[in-house]
Amino acid sequence: MSRLFPIARIMMPMTIMLATPAAAQEAPDFFGAALCQPPYSTGSATALYEAAETIAKADTSTLGAAIYPLPKPIERDGFVAKAVLFAGMSVGVLLEGEVAAEAAKRYGLSAEKSHLLGASSLGFARQLDDAEQGMQEMGLISIVARQGPAMAGRTLLACEFVSHEDRQALESLEDDAP
Repeated sequence: MSRLFPIARIMMPMTIMLATPAAAQEAPDFFGAALCQPPYSTGSATALYEAAETIAKADTSTLGAAIYPLPKPIERDGFVAKAVLFAGMSVGVLLEGEVAAEAAKRYGLSAEKSHLLGASSLGFARQLDDAEQGMQEMGLISIVARQGPAMAGRTLLACEFVSHEDRQALESLEDDAP
């Protein structure tokens, strides 16, 4: 298990059971995971991460994340993703093009007031409903679409878990920014 998801070892042991050999051949639904379907959990994120590890070697040179190129593009709702991204406790896909606004419209996301201290030039988010917040005592889960200079013509679409402490720290930094 990677350093990206060490909390999974503490919170819940990971057991992945595949019902049939055919199920073992199916690629995980990385795009669905980016849309929080099913809602984020450390167990599902770890399973996706481990599946990505078997597909390709991660590029860890940008964004402070692990980016895995997909063997073939994923197409959904008019968007194309050629890579899966894991960053902190987020699971996402990198959409081709700067399409954050289009993704926001398609998935019901609202403009973010924060630009993550310059890491994002355009960002949108939608917090999941309370019923889908499986880890609410520790933090909140949202679907996000962000683009910025570091993503070079791509847009991050991700299911993002942010702890209450991290959210407060970011808000404090944003409040103090000139």
